[in-house]
Amino acid sequence: MKFLNLFKVASRSLSKNKFRTFLTMLGIIIGVASVIAMLAIGEGSKENIRTSIASLGTNTIMVFPGAFNQGGVRMGAGSISTLTKEDAAVILQRCNFVTHVVPVVQKGSQIIFGSQNWRTNVVGSYIDYFSIRNLTLKSGNLYTDADERGAAKVCIIGQTVVMNLMGEGADPIGKTIRVNSIPFKIIGLLERKGQNSFGQDQDDIIIAPFATVQKRMLQTTNINSILASATTENDIAAATKEMKPILREQHKLAPTDEDDFTIRTQEDIANIFGSISKVLTILLASIAGISLVVGGIGIMNIMLVSVTERTREIGIRLAVGAKGMDVLLQFMIESIFISVLGGIIGIILGILVSFMVAKFGGWPISITVTSIVLSSLFSTAIGVFFGWYPARKAARLNPIDALRYE
Repeated sequence: MKFLNLFKVASRSLSKNKFRTFLTMLGIIIGVASVIAMLAIGEGSKENIRTSIASLGTNTIMVFPGAFNQGGVRMGAGSISTLTKEDAAVILQRCNFVTHVVPVVQKGSQIIFGSQNWRTNVVGSYIDYFSIRNLTLKSGNLYTDADERGAAKVCIIGQTVVMNLMGEGADPIGKTIRVNSIPFKIIGLLERKGQNSFGQDQDDIIIAPFATVQKRMLQTTNINSILASATTENDIAAATKEMKPILREQHKLAPTDEDDFTIRTQEDIANIFGSISKVLTILLASIAGISLVVGGIGIMNIMLVSVTERTREIGIRLAVGAKGMDVLLQFMIESIFISVLGGIIGIILGILVSFMVAKFGGWPISITVTSIVLSSLFSTAIGVFFGWYPARKAARLNPIDALRYE
């Protein structure tokens, strides 16, 4: 029997029980749609994390104080103060693979303007901080080296601060705010950057000269971190490798002493959050894949029922000369047809669900060709795997017994 005839016979058999065929497809449809949607959400989250980390600055390397054994206890990064601005100066002087290095101090502070107040993070750093973090001005000017040397009480603010203190669209340039009772003149307004994937509002910030924040607000010689920018993305590893012995020497650490600082790069942060996102994506896809297996079991169940219902028909076909292989192919085609059609509908539904999640749920999504191809192949494999046993059972029926079946 020709393949085209087998396909026509299979189509007629399935069309006789349209509703039952649809219910059989439903498990495959839901399974494929779930896999597409879950992978889209997972991939979208990873893309969002990469974008957010990139917003921290190009080729950024971060050095934090701490992360060493103290009294037998492993301290976390930033848990103690071990960095100074001199460390930043030495790194800039001796490292061949960095272009900018700045010390950073920061403090959560209450900001007052007229009758309004707002609590935000005040960052103090050198002018190169803006280059490392890829920050640009919407209006106004950056502070100068003279402002840094004189610890001038000037600042540059983000748009969230402006909105909460002065109202949406207000021009803050030239106005004076009080930061913990210290007057600061606003000389610049940052371009809007929005939230990152960690939920942090990147526009809720005030940046002032390093000396101003360190001397006038913190009264300390220590710093919170050091930010550096590698010459190129490919030089990040080399720059990190250079920094470690320089800082150990600067801190007079013995060869047996552990580092009293932690060096982190964008790649490190991306790998950490990427690993978490990858595990969640696999978990979600696995859960969604279970429904595909359930759909496959449904196909096997219906095909077994179909074989039982059509035993006499199978017997007649075998009696008039059809071969066992023809019967096997007929039932395999029916099974594959159900899974493939269900897979196509599932792909369309999965894409629609993904866009609905993005639109109404605010989740980032990324639909890839790989996820669509894998879902299609998997749904087809489900049809072959779970359709094989019923088809084999039908092909091995004895024609005499089949004709006698009631």
